[in-house]
Amino acid sequence: MYSPQQRDFISVTLGNQAGRNYDNSKTWRRQSCWRKWKQLSRLQRSLISFLFVFMMFCGIAAYPSLSEHWKDTLYSVTAGDAQVKAFQDESHQDGELKQVKPAIVPAVDVPLPRAPPNTQPQKLRRPNPNKRGPPFLQNRLSKKENAEEPKINKKENEAEAIPNDKDEERNNIISWRRMEIEPERVTAALSDTKKEEKPLPNTNAKGTGALNERQKAVIEAFQHAWKGYKQYAWGHDELKPISKTYSEWFGLGLTLVDALDTMWILGQKEEFEEAKKWVINELNLGKNVDVNLFETTIRILGGLLSTYNLTSDKVFLDKASELGNRLLPAFSTPSKIPYSDVNIGRGTAHPPRWTSDSTVAEVTSIQLEFRELSRLTKEDKYQTAVDEVMKRIHKLGGKKDGLVPMFINTNSGQFSHLGVYTLGARADSYYEYLLKQWIQGGRKEADLLEDYLHAIEGVKKNLIRKSEPSKLTFVGELSHNQFSPKMDHLVCFLPGTLALGAHHGLTADHMELAKELMETCYQMYAQIETGLSPEIVHFNLSPHNGKDVEVKPADRHNLLRPETVESLFYMYRLTRDKKYQNWGWEILQNFNKYTRVGTGGYTSINNVRSPENPEPRDKMESFFLGETLKYFFLLFSDDFNLINLDQYIFNTEAHVLPIWIT
Repeated sequence: MYSPQQRDFISVTLGNQAGRNYDNSKTWRRQSCWRKWKQLSRLQRSLISFLFVFMMFCGIAAYPSLSEHWKDTLYSVTAGDAQVKAFQDESHQDGELKQVKPAIVPAVDVPLPRAPPNTQPQKLRRPNPNKRGPPFLQNRLSKKENAEEPKINKKENEAEAIPNDKDEERNNIISWRRMEIEPERVTAALSDTKKEEKPLPNTNAKGTGALNERQKAVIEAFQHAWKGYKQYAWGHDELKPISKTYSEWFGLGLTLVDALDTMWILGQKEEFEEAKKWVINELNLGKNVDVNLFETTIRILGGLLSTYNLTSDKVFLDKASELGNRLLPAFSTPSKIPYSDVNIGRGTAHPPRWTSDSTVAEVTSIQLEFRELSRLTKEDKYQTAVDEVMKRIHKLGGKKDGLVPMFINTNSGQFSHLGVYTLGARADSYYEYLLKQWIQGGRKEADLLEDYLHAIEGVKKNLIRKSEPSKLTFVGELSHNQFSPKMDHLVCFLPGTLALGAHHGLTADHMELAKELMETCYQMYAQIETGLSPEIVHFNLSPHNGKDVEVKPADRHNLLRPETVESLFYMYRLTRDKKYQNWGWEILQNFNKYTRVGTGGYTSINNVRSPENPEPRDKMESFFLGETLKYFFLLFSDDFNLINLDQYIFNTEAHVLPIWIT
């Protein structure tokens, strides 16, 4: 008989579970999720399914808001231009540069026509996130906005809202085939051109002719927009006219400063004086806030310099000088290509969080303003900073027949994202500022003229096409040698720029191209149901399709942009053809019909293709007062000495700067 063996383990007996013992079987250990799911009651399964579907629906609904934030951040846009040439050595030797003409007297006060009747009420809708244009790097709204969505009752809608359309979101030129440009020959051409010019009409003692009915209508529109801003957004960046509140971008009174010279030119003396007091007492340029270098330069610095040149009031120059000093840290980069963002309070600068690139338009569309600041203050540091940028870009490789890529690296100073060429967002005003710097400096800087002419030839060679069936001339885009018939509304600055160059002695075919493109930009309004242009159009190249213009759902918004009205102003001023005034009058009437808010202000809209419901976005951009209405007023004026184009140029935000003489 064997004695019991000694055990070296512990035996555990498990209780009975659900009528069966644990037997370590695969069936027990590998019970699947499906079986567990089947063990749930029908009510439990239904509740879980409902929650899953609900979460998916919420995720899809939230996606546009996230997409808006990412896109607004990633495409800090807006467009900027290159750097400025240094002052000519001979200019400093022969004497300081002076303004061509003394300050302009504001327009006379006149009785205004009645406001247009209010239009059909609309329901406020959240803006579509697919936005292009000025970069919204910071969308800092008031606590009031963040706390709750605007609630609009039916009575308010009937008084304020305006028909709008259903979907949403500056520009130029080509190549001289590397031919050398001789400044002497250009100057001679300018002399011949001026001999052929018609004499300008006489003006009254105040420097402006009598105002006509269309100009009075523009003044009334300005007063209506200003009424809304003053009542609901005074001192803030932008008016939200439907919800009767405001939004902040930089917190620098963007709309107010942008509109200063418009008020002066339109003769709004009372409003101007009130805004001037705000600039003196409230405009704080030492805020601890990040601002976009390009947008702050063209809107605020340009607005202050323009107002100083028109009024000779030193308070505006003092503010401009302070702002210029606060923006200079942006140029402290290894390549001297400026960062896109500056903290004007701390004196620090940085690129966007996601990249070390700046857009080419941003860094090359600040030269006019910094050059003028150097001229007025007699401090070369401002012009020197922007001059470094232009010198580098003049020598850079990566161009295609004078066309530049959209991005440039602030560390290496080289173009990045090669292969994409456009006259739209992120590159547009580079081309505009090449010509305008050359004009500003007295038509002496040959490198600027060479780059401009070369770029225009590049546009003709690579980007110009004609649509079907109407043969409209348009400017497309090139992406890695693939042509796209896509044209931003921003590109409609080009007809005016081409016409301005022809006026200053450049080749006559620039004017012919300007006329063709002007027709196209007008058709971008005329062929749309509301008579207002979308942000982007695609042109038809197929002879079998009956329509020239196609608008994609994401591109149907209108932001009250000025580019077409700007070019209409140049075309009328330089050709005297009344049709350009008539086209502008049509556009102004459609702005009044579909974007005017009854209680004050104008709003961007989401859908230009829906006259019944254009879907107001509840936002009035600062450039509507700074540019669009200013260009309307000048377009309708037959006083060609009002901002004489032989004496002044406009920056890309329509601010007036003098052409230099020695």
